[in-house]
Order: sequence, then C-alpha cells, then structure tokens
Amino acid sequence: MRQIELAEVKRWARRTALTVLAVLAVGSMATVWLWRDRASLDDIDWPPYPHVEPSLDAVTMTWLGVTTLLFDDGETQILIDGFFSRPTLLDALLSRPVESDAATINYVLDEYRMRRLAAIIPGQSHYDHAMDIGAIANRSSASILGSESAANIARGAGVPEDQIIVAADRGEYQFGKFTITMIEAPHAPIGWGGSVPVSGTIDEPLVPPATIWDYRENKSYSILVGHPHGATLVHGSGGFAQDAHVGVQADVVMLGVSLLDGLGRDYAEQYWQAIVTTTGARHVFPFHFDDFTRPFGEIELYPRALDDFLKTSKWLEEIGATWDADTKLHLPQFDKPLILYPNVDPEA
Repeated sequence: MRQIELAEVKRWARRTALTVLAVLAVGSMATVWLWRDRASLDDIDWPPYPHVEPSLDAVTMTWLGVTTLLFDDGETQILIDGFFSRPTLLDALLSRPVESDAATINYVLDEYRMRRLAAIIPGQSHYDHAMDIGAIANRSSASILGSESAANIARGAGVPEDQIIVAADRGEYQFGKFTITMIEAPHAPIGWGGSVPVSGTIDEPLVPPATIWDYRENKSYSILVGHPHGATLVHGSGGFAQDAHVGVQADVVMLGVSLLDGLGRDYAEQYWQAIVTTTGARHVFPFHFDDFTRPFGEIELYPRALDDFLKTSKWLEEIGATWDADTKLHLPQFDKPLILYPNVDPEA
C-alpha cells in the first residue's frame, strides 16, 4: 500500500513540476513577445520642421536621444541633460552600481564638436537626465546649472564648486547670447497611485558607481532657452502646474511625453494647454519617447505594453487641432542639427 501511495506522490510531483515549467515557459514567451512588440516612428506622418536659411549666428538644436539637446549659435553651446552612458535593463532590475561610460562620452563630445560648451543643464536629477553631468563637466569648463540634488551629483563626480550653479525658480542665467530661465515644474505623476518614481533628495555628494535608484528626484525644471533670434521651451517631464507658464513665450516647445498614455487623454489635454497653448508656441516636438535602456544612437520606441507612443501621438494631433490649430507637430531627428529660427536683423 505504501509503495502505491509513494508512486502516486511521485506522479503528482512530476505533473506539478511539468505544469509549473509550462506556465513559466508560457510566461517567459509572453514577456519576450510583449517586450519586442514596439511601434515604429515611421507610422507617424508629421511634417518636417520648416527649412530656415543658414546664417553665421543661426541657432541650431540637435536631438541626441531621450531628453538630451545641444543648442549652438556658433559661439556658445548649451547642453540639456547630456545622457549618453545608458545603463541596461538588467542594470536597473538587478540594482547593479553603474557609472558614466568614459568611451561613449569622449566619442560624443568629439563627434558633435562640443568644444564651446558653456552650460550643462539637467532638467531633473533622475539618472536618465543627470548621471553623466559630472563626467561631461570634467571634460570641459562648462557650468552645471540645476537643482541642489543635481549639484550633489556633480560634486560626487569631483566637479569644482566654481562650475556648479544651484538654480533659483524663475532665475535667469546668461551664457553668451543665450538667456536660460529655470521654471520649477512637477515631475509627471507616473508612479504607483499617481506618485513620482524614485523621489527624494540627494543630500550628499553622490559618488559613482551608484545604482540608478540612488538618482532621486525632488525638483524638475521647465527650461526656457532664450536667444535674440527666438526661444525654445524644453519641458522634459510630463508634469505641470497650473499658471506656472503664464507670461512665458516660446516659438518652439520640446514636450516630454514619456509614459503619457498611462495618464489618460484628459491629462494629456490639460498638459498641452498648460505648456503649449499658454506659451503660444507654433512648433512642438514631442520627445522622451525612446527606450533609454538602448545604447546611445539606437532610437527605438518603448514596448507598447509600457508606453504606446502611437496612441499618444494621435491624442496630441486631436488636442492640437482643438486648441492650437496653427501649431505644428514634428518628430525630432536624431543627431541632425536643426536651424530653429529665421535670421533676425537687429537693425531692421
């Protein structure tokens, strides 16, 4: 009798093990499929930005993935964020300590001729905005302009104190002909229950290597990059505060849309009104839609299960047509310098 019972137990154990393995296999295949199911930017049919005739002091903007932008007027360069190192998905999941990729940063600074860099401006202190600011500053004489948390990221990398500027809300900072205005703005509420993920302050110098979870955020900025030729508002995170941009005028808006589809269309409409309608911008470039776990230079949308940018793009088309019919949507082109404004003759 015991032998029969033991045989039954063994058969039950084998069946259970096979069932568990089958479930794990199906789950793994489903996860892989969901991760690989990504839309293409080719499915978005927005017009190119209007051609502007080049001039010696033309202001160009180059998108280098995620929320990294290089502004250049031929004399002075301004770098927004400067995120090049790109820790992998496994680095994040396993909480592995990471540090700036020296080879990639050296390549980028040389390839894009960042030899007149006056300021590095992280829009916030999460790792996908700020982890490389110290390494870049140490390879240049550029100032770092950002929050106190961003300042501690810079200090942790050994950046001299005279290259660090802690921004004041609505503070204006002059770099060559560029006037930078730092407008405090909340981070997008994309965490659990409408919270901000990885929130908090960085109160001491953050010495790398550190995990991506050490790059906490407590203050984000909407950055107005002003110039005698025009103004571009760089709004990297999808948060907003009512009336924060009243009185702010911009020709172009760089509109952060990361995980915006999860916040819903009504939120997206309020967001557009607060950032685009209020500033009177006539050209809008959504950005922060690409998967920042991919290596620098690889532009790929997030998996649809995580963030459906095609759905977001349709919302933006509808919302723009309702509130700002004369405003055009454009896709940024990776590493292609774009002349932003028509030449302005100061004596005209």
